[in-house]
Amino acid sequence: MHKERTLYNIYSACEIEGSFIPLIELDVELIKSIFNIARADLETADKWAKAASKDSEEWNAIFKLYYDALHGFGEALTYFAQVKTRTHECLFAYLCSKYSELELNWDFLEEIRTKRNGIHYYGRPVGYSYRKKLELQMKLHLSVFKKAVEEKLAHEK
Repeated sequence: MHKERTLYNIYSACEIEGSFIPLIELDVELIKSIFNIARADLETADKWAKAASKDSEEWNAIFKLYYDALHGFGEALTYFAQVKTRTHECLFAYLCSKYSELELNWDFLEEIRTKRNGIHYYGRPVGYSYRKKLELQMKLHLSVFKKAVEEKLAHEK
């Protein structure tokens, strides 16, 4: 019987599978590097999005850059908790479960994760209309993740 793919079920499965890997020490330099790469991905995606025409195939690359930025900021957050996750799905489940104060949207994160996988593994492109559909949620999550990492980095100085 197939279990419903709820946040609770995914988090539990990740925990049982050992997909939350404890890190021995806090590596602030690694976190800064991940953060800077994610920030560059975000800035590049913003530039490309402003220049791309609505019918351009560039929206796949733009979407993947936004996703990579979100993933990078999220990974930096888990590293502050001294945890590495084995999969993107486990990363988002961890963040939604352990950072409830950020009010993350599990369904949104699952949607963009599966859409990114569709591009990468199944040749399912996204276009401008899909980007517009998710633009507000994407910007909100990017902003929340980025700000959370910036605040944690400020405490490390």
